[in-house]
Amino acid sequence: MSTQFSPLFTGPYYLSIAGELIEATEFTPVFNPATGEVFAHAPNATGVQLDQAIAAAKAAFKPWAALGYDGREKYLLEYAAALEMHREDLARLLTLEQGKPLKTGAQREVDLAIQWIRQTAVRRIPVEIVEENDNHVVELHHTPLGVVGAITPWNFPVLMALWKVAPALLTGNTIVIKPSPFTPLTSLRFGQIAQSIFPAGVVSVVAGGNELGPQMTAHPDIAKISFTGSTETGKHVIRSAAASVKRLTLEMGGNDAAIVLPDADWDSIIPQLFWGAVGNSGQWCVGVKRLYVHSSFHAAFVEAFVNYARLQTLGDGFDPETKVGPVQNKMQFDKLRGFLDDIKAKGYKVALGGEVDESRPGYFIPVTVVDNPPEESMIVQEEQFGPIVPILAYDDVDDVIERTNASPYGLGGSVWGRDTQAAVAVANRIESGMVWVNEIHTQGVDIPFGGQKQSGLGTEGGHEGRLLFTNPKTILIKK
Repeated sequence: MSTQFSPLFTGPYYLSIAGELIEATEFTPVFNPATGEVFAHAPNATGVQLDQAIAAAKAAFKPWAALGYDGREKYLLEYAAALEMHREDLARLLTLEQGKPLKTGAQREVDLAIQWIRQTAVRRIPVEIVEENDNHVVELHHTPLGVVGAITPWNFPVLMALWKVAPALLTGNTIVIKPSPFTPLTSLRFGQIAQSIFPAGVVSVVAGGNELGPQMTAHPDIAKISFTGSTETGKHVIRSAAASVKRLTLEMGGNDAAIVLPDADWDSIIPQLFWGAVGNSGQWCVGVKRLYVHSSFHAAFVEAFVNYARLQTLGDGFDPETKVGPVQNKMQFDKLRGFLDDIKAKGYKVALGGEVDESRPGYFIPVTVVDNPPEESMIVQEEQFGPIVPILAYDDVDDVIERTNASPYGLGGSVWGRDTQAAVAVANRIESGMVWVNEIHTQGVDIPFGGQKQSGLGTEGGHEGRLLFTNPKTILIKK
């Protein structure tokens, strides 16, 4: 069932530059993925306007840094309170442009982003005394970088942006945000709210096409790029940023494996594994992309997984019965249909789903379970980024670890078993930046998150992530 619903806030939408709300002369249509129809138009920034935003951020940097942690904390907490006042507007707008269910997806994302700002605001990076003797004291300071350019994705457009905003501002930087052209409206809206809170130039939001990204990454007045997106785009960011030796944090693609060990209480963890794979319609970098189950209970596991999946309603995110929404855009929809075509052409066993209802408007991919496809298959080797789940059998733990690691990606993963010590030993052998044991997708403001191999550079979250918004500066003081 499709439910028509308008957010309380329906525009107009503005670019946020130098503390002002700026009108545009060109616009991009924004689609509701549940219908495939245009419901709004987002302003497009020109290259000149991007330059203006960066110049304003550069001018605002020194006075903002001079406020110190306590001064910046007050602004961040005030911003969190302002966002909370607009929580419903933001969540409804997020469902309209991204597709995720309002109650279980969009509201939760907005709430997590607000919590992230509040919790980050009270953190500090203290001066560290690294050496002291009779002759001198050596202090390690962490000074802000300058202007941060944030390039944010369409799968979690509120959370991923504010994950960057909070630590960047806390540590004394200013920020220019370029949201995905697929989901610009929530970012424009929280940018508009920011202009009433922060000094001019501290936070700017410039929506527009993909041509703005290279301009940001090459711009000499941007000190750091924080990027979340695909690995291929991330490689372009690295090349572009090299000329000015920008600092980089890149959170890129993943092909995360979940390993269910032979001793696992497997039937009790079906819901966690299902939502680990299919939450946000499978559109998250750390989603379960490959599910390895011991052959002794593989058949029973697949049956139970399918039975649980049948209970979850696919539909419009505004329908309270919906548990799984559409995928966000037609490009991703067509990519996923390519996976389904390959599965069908190769004759792999489909335990559930596999057929798109072509008569249905919007970008709906049914939850699809592929039963034990070959390891070399497209659905196992490539990142699907959608609700298509391969469940593979294995016999030997050493073999499944080798299969897990035989990937250019290394973002996340999970291990499940009754013997926690044995599960942790397996986790230590997985080549990923984050591995959960008997839980999944637990994250927090003090938990570092980052990828290995082609899944990224640097860290977001945690003390380590906050440090990456600073320059280490050693001061040696003779006594």
